[in-house]
Amino acid sequence: MRPAAIFCLVLAAAAMPCIAEGHTRSQSHSVWEINGRSVDVIVTIPDIEANRLGGDAAPVSSARLSDYLAEKTYALADGKRCALIPPVQPLSALPGFRKFDFTFRCDSAANLQIHSGAFFDLVPSHTNFAQVQNGQSGEFTEQLITREHQTIEVTGGAGSRLKNASFFEFIRMGMMHIFSGVDHMSFLLGLVLISRRLRDLVFVVTGFTIGHSLTLALAVTGVLRPHAEYIDALVALTIALIGAENIVVQTHRPRMVALGAALVLGLMALFQLLGFGGLPSLLLLGAGLFAANYLLISGNIRDAGRLRVLITLVFGLIHGFGFAADLLEMQLPTERLAALLVGFNLGVEIGQVVLVIGATMLVLALRKLHLALPRPVVVDVASAFLVGLGVFWFVSRSYA
Repeated sequence: MRPAAIFCLVLAAAAMPCIAEGHTRSQSHSVWEINGRSVDVIVTIPDIEANRLGGDAAPVSSARLSDYLAEKTYALADGKRCALIPPVQPLSALPGFRKFDFTFRCDSAANLQIHSGAFFDLVPSHTNFAQVQNGQSGEFTEQLITREHQTIEVTGGAGSRLKNASFFEFIRMGMMHIFSGVDHMSFLLGLVLISRRLRDLVFVVTGFTIGHSLTLALAVTGVLRPHAEYIDALVALTIALIGAENIVVQTHRPRMVALGAALVLGLMALFQLLGFGGLPSLLLLGAGLFAANYLLISGNIRDAGRLRVLITLVFGLIHGFGFAADLLEMQLPTERLAALLVGFNLGVEIGQVVLVIGATMLVLALRKLHLALPRPVVVDVASAFLVGLGVFWFVSRSYA
């Protein structure tokens, strides 16, 4: 079978676990309406989530579910919890869903926050998709509520800043995401190391740009909502794989490195099946299959420059979800999503170019001053560092 065909099969196998996980994600939905000191919220819960309260043994009563939601879901003003105005109203909902209406009365309309902690004690990866409407200002925002980010600023928070921010502020946010992200900078360093010619560097940066631009847009607009903890771990895996590719290209011994990568990921999948946590076993097996074949192909192709366009495109898809993580922790003004995406993505590209050019200029300056070490030594040391760093982050994030 031709390498290209093998590569396509590997990509399909690696993508299957991600698709499978998308069907079992724990999630709920809430709509908040702010009117001065009054806050109204309608919470919609799938039956499969509601029944977790009873251990999936029997349907949970509406009274028990509403009491649980009232304890975990509320508004705050000046840091003080707002009073719940009874009664909690159960509403009609589509088959397979439960819906409740809560109303809160706050002592003040200043510094309002909304909080949702429901189901995180049962499913840590649960996500609540919240929509917030300010009746007085007319501002409408959307937000992902996660275990790490359960409270949202309503007045004077990030949403207001984003709504009034200039296009250049969006660009600055994208640039700072690159400069403050050690994992993304480490990956870009790997791309510089792996590129022997300017043409190769153009290929890998192009593939990476296409990939992360696509998934950044899909995540921010709500088309795809990936598990944040999975993405953080996979970003670390891409760093380790870039370093590993540098090693197999230098040593021309891809089999040993590919076998090691497959063995580590296979053992992690086995541990997950035995109940030791970590990423889903299917995702780990798919990643192991992808990593082994990717390293074997890279080590046996004489000129892998064009192949790396596809590889870095796949890696870019993963990093794009990572770029979106910070944005999804803010209240995103829907009327400015287009400007936000363009500006943020432009800032990311500027940050990438500055880092790549800076690294290249540093190497040229060291060569001119006769201070540069031989390329094989630099590549071997830096690649080993990237592999060690990537593996450490991948394992620690997988079991966090």
